[in-house]
Amino acid sequence: MPMVLGQMAPLAVLLCLLAGTSMALPALPGMDRVRWQVDRANRRGPSIGLVMSYVAEDTALQASGYFTPWHVLPFVDLYGRRFHIGSIRGVNVIYALTGQRRLNAAVTVQTLLDVFTVSGIVHYGTAGSSNDSMSFGDVSVPKLVAYTGAWTWKKFKSSKESSTELSFGQFNVPNGGENLLGSLKYRNEELYSVGKPMEEVFWLPVDSAWFKIAEGLKVNLERCNDTFCLPTTPQVVYGLKGSSSDMFLDNAEYRNFLFREFGVSTVDEESAAVVMTTTSPGVPVIVFRGVSDLAGGEPTWSSTSLMNLASINALKVAVEFITTIGRQKSAPSAHSSNN
Repeated sequence: MPMVLGQMAPLAVLLCLLAGTSMALPALPGMDRVRWQVDRANRRGPSIGLVMSYVAEDTALQASGYFTPWHVLPFVDLYGRRFHIGSIRGVNVIYALTGQRRLNAAVTVQTLLDVFTVSGIVHYGTAGSSNDSMSFGDVSVPKLVAYTGAWTWKKFKSSKESSTELSFGQFNVPNGGENLLGSLKYRNEELYSVGKPMEEVFWLPVDSAWFKIAEGLKVNLERCNDTFCLPTTPQVVYGLKGSSSDMFLDNAEYRNFLFREFGVSTVDEESAAVVMTTTSPGVPVIVFRGVSDLAGGEPTWSSTSLMNLASINALKVAVEFITTIGRQKSAPSAHSSNN
């Protein structure tokens, strides 16, 4: 027996040394090492998934100081994307830059849901405005979003149908009329949800409970960035509609059409994909979009001068929301400990 204990002593010492070195990673090849990293990140408990699409939006987060990386494991590289592990004001957060447009956004969010332990998805970024009542720098918290990039391109002289249709002939200059391009009929999305049959939908709602929480936020938005100041202080606007498609919209007539026919107030390329991906498994989701341009025809300011300011304002609202969610989750446990 003494010989056995003596032989085990070096192994015990080695294990203690490894346990005391938090940054030491096992020498595991390829995906085995990634799995080990993911497991370690998930052992912290549930996190809020935070996603943005443009580099400028990621830069706004990095420069803000809101995000504190986890010193044990600050990030995990998975499928070509970097998932940053850390916290915002004491709330566990995993954030990732999705890249632009629908596929990138959906893949990133699906990876977060499948691989990491996340309790919900917060999406922030910039958007073009299609609603004249919204000003530059305002932040929209939409209640509904739609994907308006799915069309059936109809033949010339097609009959007008009951559903919304864009007829190119209406925009002929100087007078409307027929046009060889015909018309576009907007299509619904096929939504697959857990425990439900597939259904065709056009509008996708954000999580109702999270939206109600967001309505109670008090956030002071920025009016100036390093190079530009707006004439008035931006506001947070709740309950409007947003639309997404795989194109950057810079056309005043189409912008006005979306507002007139669908009541859409902001346009972007990713929000609908984020909401749809989280809706399928029933995971809470919320969207914050800062207005950086007029989606075509702005007379004075360019989107480049306001992109940074719109990103900062959308981020400020998202951070306040994450803080509020964290406070509400910790309240029951704190109450229990006092009893």
